[in-house]
Amino acid sequence: MTAHELAIDITKTLHRAGQAAYLAGGCVRDMLLGREPKDFDVVTDAPPGRVRELFSDALAVGAQFGVMLVRREGVQVEIATFRSDHAYLDGRRPSGVTFTSSAEQAVRRRDFTINGLLLDPASGQVLDLVGGRADLEARLVRAIGDPAERFAEDRLRMLRAIRFAARFGFAIEPATLAAIQQQRAAIDGVATERVREELVRILTEGGARRGMELLDEAGLLARLLPEICAMKGVPQPPEFHPEGDVWIHTLLMLEMLREPSPTLALGVLLHDVGKPPTFRVAERIRFDGHVEVGAKMAEEICTRLRFSRRQIDQIVALVANHLRFKDADRMRPSTLKRFLRLEAFEEHLELHRLDCLSSHRNLENYEVVLRAWRSLPEEEIRPARLLTGDDLIAAGYQPGPLFQKMLETVEEAQLEGRITSSAEALALVRAQFPAGAAEGPGSSTGGEDHP
Repeated sequence: MTAHELAIDITKTLHRAGQAAYLAGGCVRDMLLGREPKDFDVVTDAPPGRVRELFSDALAVGAQFGVMLVRREGVQVEIATFRSDHAYLDGRRPSGVTFTSSAEQAVRRRDFTINGLLLDPASGQVLDLVGGRADLEARLVRAIGDPAERFAEDRLRMLRAIRFAARFGFAIEPATLAAIQQQRAAIDGVATERVREELVRILTEGGARRGMELLDEAGLLARLLPEICAMKGVPQPPEFHPEGDVWIHTLLMLEMLREPSPTLALGVLLHDVGKPPTFRVAERIRFDGHVEVGAKMAEEICTRLRFSRRQIDQIVALVANHLRFKDADRMRPSTLKRFLRLEAFEEHLELHRLDCLSSHRNLENYEVVLRAWRSLPEEEIRPARLLTGDDLIAAGYQPGPLFQKMLETVEEAQLEGRITSSAEALALVRAQFPAGAAEGPGSSTGGEDHP
């Protein structure tokens, strides 16, 4: 069973019981646009108690608002009772609701006209009480009623307007956009997690570039991501970046995203966030240390937005490693293999590809790394260890700070193909780190050799 089939079954059951029932909201909008809906919602004049009588498997997920959930065969559909809302006191949800038999009252409490359409699946008739079909045809996102009131009720709707406009390639109706601009400061009071979710959806549902431009036009970008606003007007060396400043370069990359993961999308958005604070002009435009600065800024931004630790680590890694591709043809085999071992390396590849296509368009280094990633077997990139700490102790070495350096030396030689057995590994350690010595050749704690 699909969610669509379950929604149809629910409306049929409600109709047989003498109740009005419609498909509502985004699923109707998407079907009229020729898109496959992700979710299906049903609205009805049946009060919650009646819904529970008709659907013994219904779960009360928002009983105070008249919302029930039916799950069957791995799919789910929400059933909402027609209602009018009481005053919104917290900028998020109504203080109470009144259940009603009026479809028009129920529709007028929704956010945008394109989400206010109802569909009777039995007859195929679309019930349009707010001009949603005309706005679909005109490709407009328009608030229902007074936009200032709609945004005061739920301030997150300001970001939702931008998300829908970006995803569908629509414009935001002028009065609706003006209301967002006027109320933009109110976004500061929205829960960080809700803001983060909307930003991620703007970046990943299609139209990421358009989304950033609309956020900027609405005045929301400066409030939520001032570090991105700082990219505007920051010039780049024309020999490497003929496309223009850091903002334009980033927008071009966002425009080419295709169904990205949240971490890739944020990696693209933030990969050059360190350029504005490191900009200087010497013999040419320079951004010395912008990768290191950018990685730190990316961590601060993602922490502020309350991404998970795993997501933060991946986004920071994308920023921190995005320039390493330029050394691909000069990397030692061990360095290249360690590079290929980065978590979700396909995201590093895609970020670099977009980086090149949005600037100099030279993909030579990308092709070098891509060939290596595709051709090297996993056992060569992550070979089984030839030596362990226990082996070193058995060989007469005292545990201490040099153990890590010894094991790194062995791994590097293994990745280079200079040793292939535990005996060769131990011989290498004995040659470079005499037993009992406080320190041996090459025992500094420096990082790996990056050409």
